[in-house]
Amino acid sequence: ILDQRVLPYESIREADIPWEKRIWEVIDVREKLNFPFVNKKEPLFQILYDAAASGSVASFAEDNFKKILQPSEIEGMMVQLDTVEVTDPVTFEVTRKPVRNEISADNIKFFRIKEIWFFDRESSRMKVRILGIAPIREREVAGRLEEQPMFWLYYPQLREVLAKHQAYNEFNDAAPLSWDDTFEMRRFSSYIYKESNAQDLRLKDIFPDNGVARLRESDKIKDKLFNFEHDLWEY
Repeated sequence: ILDQRVLPYESIREADIPWEKRIWEVIDVREKLNFPFVNKKEPLFQILYDAAASGSVASFAEDNFKKILQPSEIEGMMVQLDTVEVTDPVTFEVTRKPVRNEISADNIKFFRIKEIWFFDRESSRMKVRILGIAPIREREVAGRLEEQPMFWLYYPQLREVLAKHQAYNEFNDAAPLSWDDTFEMRRFSSYIYKESNAQDLRLKDIFPDNGVARLRESDKIKDKLFNFEHDLWEY
């Protein structure tokens, strides 16, 4: 793994891409297939944080990869200020006091990835490439827990780092995988929470109080991507 080299992506001409779609997905580490993401020896979040905090990989504030975050800003994200209710034992008066909490890999339950799905006319195949990945933390906003990305890492630059770290292979201990292999082979479970649209709306914005409807729409988008390639052929 330490000596593994990253295979560069094949060159694709812009003229050979007649169709493409931007897709955002969420990886829930609590799902069984995603248990390697929280491996106690070296969880994925620790790898991403070390790469961002050391400055070896540029980190960004948003998924458009324009505003660069400094390593000091990344380190500051590891501390979260919360408030807790404290009851006075004498007067029984309830007050709220600030509490300083350290964020660790155990607090990260979700990862968000941005992908581009496109049809390559030269090979007549639908292909997908990951553009970015972000760890998600939950923060209390107006009395509700909101999921917020901590920082975004541009995946093509991150591949060199991921290729040097071993990911747990649940099916075969004799065939170790790197994290780059895991993502390129798509050995993870995820659901779509957004596709590119004119209003830049998430599925959560379209179905704010109906989680089942969001999952159904996510599956519908996946089916649409899967069927697009098949609809181009005649049998």
